[in-house]
Amino acid sequence: MTRAGTIAALATAPGRAGVAIVRVSGDAAFAIAETIARQQPQVGRILYARFYRPDPADRELLDAGLLLAFVAPHSYTGEDVVEFHCHGGAVAPRRVLEACFACGARLARRGEFTERAFLNGKLDLEAAEGVLDLINARTDRAAAAALAGLDGARKRRLRALYDGALALATEVEHALDIDEGELPDGFVPRLNAALAALAAQFAEARRRAREGRLLRDGALVVLAGPPNAGKSSLMNALLGAHRVLVSATPGTTRDSIEEGLEIAGFPVRLVDTAGLRTAADAIEGEGVRRAEELIAQADVVLALGACDLPRVARRTARVLKVHAKCDLDANRDPVAGVRVSAVTGEGLDDLRRALAAELDALAENGACPGDGNEDGRTAFDHSLAALIEAEAQLPATVDDLVLAGGALRRVCETLGACLGATYSADLLDNLFSRFCVGK
Repeated sequence: MTRAGTIAALATAPGRAGVAIVRVSGDAAFAIAETIARQQPQVGRILYARFYRPDPADRELLDAGLLLAFVAPHSYTGEDVVEFHCHGGAVAPRRVLEACFACGARLARRGEFTERAFLNGKLDLEAAEGVLDLINARTDRAAAAALAGLDGARKRRLRALYDGALALATEVEHALDIDEGELPDGFVPRLNAALAALAAQFAEARRRAREGRLLRDGALVVLAGPPNAGKSSLMNALLGAHRVLVSATPGTTRDSIEEGLEIAGFPVRLVDTAGLRTAADAIEGEGVRRAEELIAQADVVLALGACDLPRVARRTARVLKVHAKCDLDANRDPVAGVRVSAVTGEGLDDLRRALAAELDALAENGACPGDGNEDGRTAFDHSLAALIEAEAQLPATVDDLVLAGGALRRVCETLGACLGATYSADLLDNLFSRFCVGK
């Protein structure tokens, strides 16, 4: 797929709206704008213009609006860029975009505008990922994390960790080269303390990375339990809407039903599932099978009633016991779990707080999406493991110190890759293909 030529795409969401923006980037952008608008675009000025079909034999008026121009390298992509601000809807932006194609532009690939910004040095990889995360943010907390990425906060933290690891690695190499096998007095305790401090910084960076994945991907929270345990009623209560059909007849829910909500700034995918029991027929059996699959994939399981969860859930998910229908208790004896009533609202705030604590704990210590295999482990995981290995190799012998120095070098290599020393074509294609076409 070529990255050359002039590209054009709709930069705003399609559909009914007051304004739509057609963005054009590349060497021919200004010439295309002049042909369609019948006037030269002017950098630093917003022009009112009429947009015409470029065919000399058919100079039909397509729309009227604003024309903006940005000269290279002072644009989002680092190239010459023009934007046609036309009326929204289905017809006007399509007609303007088709006129751009008739003038020689091609349709931009997904994320190609941001990809060009990266290739032209306008954005680094972290900022490009921040753009994508900000576009996809579903909560204020997720947006704040994305803006921190745009601002380079993550890279600054990585640089500080890298500098710290490099300083320790240099100190070890220096001791080995100069002292000819005899370590200075107090060298090992000082190095041990420095390693422990650096490991604590890595642990915090690892927590931030896990939290970032939760904010980006959302947490899968599954309601599980036997029929008539109150799962559907609880889902409606948490959503504040009658989303799921509720009935006293056991087995009403035959399929999974998913809705989104926000808990403590985390985007949550809340899923109601079929009751766990021996199925009465094939349809219910399929519902139970799907419920078990979702429970196995869940980040947090809200376990209602006498819930016998599949074994895989007990190994991988955080399980929060919920005592639903507490308004029906006659004696109100203390029971394990959060007491909730979907009818009276009792305990709903307690449940939200408990779920928020589970999500915080998941960001702190739990397995987040992408952590389940070796390839998905973060640089922090690898680096932290190497630091622990280095700390373990700190008796008073030179041979063990050599091993510690090797572990510290691996930390530096891992973080050096994270800081953007090299980028593979597959990595870039994977990142920018996740953008929308107009970005």
